[in-house]
Amino acid sequence: MIVPILLYSLGGFIILATLIPFIRNDYWIFRVFEYPRLQKWVITLLILSAYALLTDFQAWYQWGFLTALLANLIYLSYQIYPFLPIAKRQMKQADLSDAGSKFSLMIANVLQDNEDKERLLSLIKTRKPDLIVLSETDSSWADAMTAIHDDYPFRKAKVQDDTYGIMLFSQLEIIESEIQYLVEDHIPSIFAVAKLPSGEPFQIICIHPTPPVPGENVRSTERDKEILLVGKLAKKSSLPVIVTGDLNDVAWSYTNALFQSTSGLLDPRRGRGFYNTFHAHHRFFRYPLDHIFCSTHFQLAEIERLPDIGSDHFPMWVELVYVPNQTYEQEEPETDDQDEELAEEKISKPTD
Repeated sequence: MIVPILLYSLGGFIILATLIPFIRNDYWIFRVFEYPRLQKWVITLLILSAYALLTDFQAWYQWGFLTALLANLIYLSYQIYPFLPIAKRQMKQADLSDAGSKFSLMIANVLQDNEDKERLLSLIKTRKPDLIVLSETDSSWADAMTAIHDDYPFRKAKVQDDTYGIMLFSQLEIIESEIQYLVEDHIPSIFAVAKLPSGEPFQIICIHPTPPVPGENVRSTERDKEILLVGKLAKKSSLPVIVTGDLNDVAWSYTNALFQSTSGLLDPRRGRGFYNTFHAHHRFFRYPLDHIFCSTHFQLAEIERLPDIGSDHFPMWVELVYVPNQTYEQEEPETDDQDEELAEEKISKPTD
């Protein structure tokens, strides 16, 4: 009797965990269940398998519960499918014959309290990215990063000791850059215009909004607002755009879907894999929180999750190729009036 009760309890909870994100409430308890989508799929499959083996299916409610588990598994499969390697790629694979417009970008949440600075420095020395974006950089990280200043003459940084410092290093020429505070007066973002290897300018926006968790921010309002504001700015930009950083949101969330549809930016992970970056020390509880979104001016040459650097996040690496739209056409994520209205509603929501 204990086993069926346990299966009903676990199954009921996992179904509830799938349904809760449908409630469009900004409070953290509603948003946190958006994160473990793949984990919910695995747990549902295990419960379903055990239930099918241990149940005699003599009562209607037994068939009803089986149907509910199957429906949950099918829905979660539908949700995770776009990130599987068998799905259609949202961002095309680049033609590497145009090497002059190819460049690399590495992003990493370094974990402010991570004292092993050499692991990141060694990785940078080995991989030699053209652009580096680091978050959670305090004064100790700023001091450590002076070791790469000679190799990265173009830099922009806002060093803070509250886990929201952010730094941009570039071997590509930075034409202009500024620190902006889009939503909260202590959460900086970097807006920069750099030159591609072939000479064309492009914009890179580096953000790190607050997560909706107790101790940081009990609501997702500020995070969602910042992400969608950046999407709106990216859409208006006359330049090719890259938006990157630790967004403290998963790739498949409602907010990220709204961000993509209203910004027109592409996710290189779609059709290639999850590339879970957090938590580096807990294999089962990992989510894709670190993002690199690109306008249709870019195609993907390479994407990789890099080795552990002692942080709770893995770094991410992409190699991109700039191609003019009129030569290589890529489809932007679809949007409609309802998406625009929902995004505007979230952007205008009070954050007090």
